[in-house]
Amino acid sequence: MPLHILLILVVGGIAGIALVLHWLGLSKVPPFTPETASAAWLRAHPDDVIEKTMITADGRAARITTERGPGILWQMGADTCARLLTGNETLRINAKSTTLYLDDYAAPKVRLHLTSDEYTDWQTWITQK
Repeated sequence: MPLHILLILVVGGIAGIALVLHWLGLSKVPPFTPETASAAWLRAHPDDVIEKTMITADGRAARITTERGPGILWQMGADTCARLLTGNETLRINAKSTTLYLDDYAAPKVRLHLTSDEYTDWQTWITQK
C-alpha cells in the first residue's frame, strides 16, 4: 500500500474515533463533587486527612484543606492535578479568568474561572496561610 494512502487512512481513522467519542458524550469531564474531589486528592496524596473541600461554581477546581495545609485540585483533561500550597502563591484576575501562580516548576500556573465572590474568598484563603 502506498504511504500516502496509509497516512490518509490512519489520520482519518484517528479523527473518526475522536468524533464518535465526542458525539457519544465520552469526551466530557464531569464536574467535581465533594466526594470526587476528595477521592482525586487522595489519589495524589494518600496519607492526607481532608478537613474541608470547597468546589468552584463551574466544578473544575477545588480548594482542599488538609492536616498538612491547604491545597488546590483542578481538572487537567480527563485527569486531575493536586498541589499543596507553599505560601508563595499569587492570584491575579483579568477579563475572562483568574490565574493562580504556584511556586511549582511542574505546574507554574492554573487558570481558574471564578465568580467575583469566589475570587474574594480564594484571595482571602490564599493570604491567610
